[in-house]
Amino acid sequence: MDRWDRMGRLAAYGGAAAMAPYAVIKVSWVVGSLLGLAPVGAGFGLAEWVVLNTVTVGMAAVGITLGLALARPWGMRLPGAPLVFCAWVGAGFLVSMLPYAVADSLLSEPDGSGGGNDPRMPGWEAALIQFGFIGMGLGLTLALPAYLRRRWPEAFSGRGGGPSPLGRAAVALGAAVGLMWLYWAAGGTAGLAHPDEGRATWRLLCGICGTWALVAAFAVARPGREGPGRLPRWLPSVLGWLGSGSLFAWSGWKLPFTLYVAIASPPDVVLPERLSLAITLHLCAVLAGGAMMWTLTRGHFRPHPEVATAPPG
Repeated sequence: MDRWDRMGRLAAYGGAAAMAPYAVIKVSWVVGSLLGLAPVGAGFGLAEWVVLNTVTVGMAAVGITLGLALARPWGMRLPGAPLVFCAWVGAGFLVSMLPYAVADSLLSEPDGSGGGNDPRMPGWEAALIQFGFIGMGLGLTLALPAYLRRRWPEAFSGRGGGPSPLGRAAVALGAAVGLMWLYWAAGGTAGLAHPDEGRATWRLLCGICGTWALVAAFAVARPGREGPGRLPRWLPSVLGWLGSGSLFAWSGWKLPFTLYVAIASPPDVVLPERLSLAITLHLCAVLAGGAMMWTLTRGHFRPHPEVATAPPG
C-alpha cells in the first residue's frame, strides 16, 4: 500500500465519519417532528418535512456506505459500474459545493440568529451539517481517485494518444459551456433575461462550475505523459473524473428544475438566464460530462484477478 492509497483510504473513512452527525441530526428532525418535539421547517407541512428529511437520511446513508466501500476490501468486490457512477456523481456535486460553501460563508453577512437561515436551528446544528458536506466532499475528492487507481490501474497509466472523436467533441462542448458560465461569472449579461436576479452567489456558482468544466476539458484533451516538464500520468485522469462529474451532476440536477420553471412558470421563481439558453447549456453539460466519463473509462471495467480474490473485510 503506497502513500496515495493510504491517503485515499483515510479520506474515505474521514468522509464517512463526517457524514454521520448529519444523518443523526436528520433522523432527530424526522422523529422529533412526528412526536411533536421539534418544529417543522418554515414553508413545509408535516408530511412534506418528514418525506424531505427521510430522503436526506437515505442520501446520508448512501454517502456513508460509499465512503466505507472506497476504503474497505469488500468495496473491491462490488459491481464496478454502479459504485463508480455513484461516487463520480457525488464527487461532482461536492467538488463544486465545497468552494461555493466556503466562499459563500465569507461573502454572506452574519444574520445574528446563531445559525443558518432558520433562526430556530441552533448554531451547532448548522455547523455540523456544513461540516458533514465539506467532510464528505473532501473525502470523496481524495478517496475516489485512489480507489480507481487501486482497482483499475490502467486507467491511470496514461494514454498513448489523444482522445477519440467522441472525446474531442465532449472537450469542445464542455469548454463552450464552461466559457459561457465564466462569462456570466465575470459580470456578462448577454443571454440573461433577468440580469438583476444574477446575484453574487449565483455568479460565484457559475464561476466554480465554469472553472471545473474547463479543467475537465483540458484534462481529457491532454493525457499525461512521462518526461521532463510534462504532467504526471495520473493527474489528468483525476482532474478529468472530478471535472466531468461536476458537469454531469450539477447540470443533471439543474436541467429538470429549469424545465419545471419553463413549463410551470411558478410566480415565486425567477431565473437570471433565458430559459431556452439555460436548458440548452445544462443539456450540453450533461452530455459533455457523460461523454468525458466514457472517454476516461472505456475498456477499464474488466475485472482483475485480484478483485475476485480480495480478502474478506
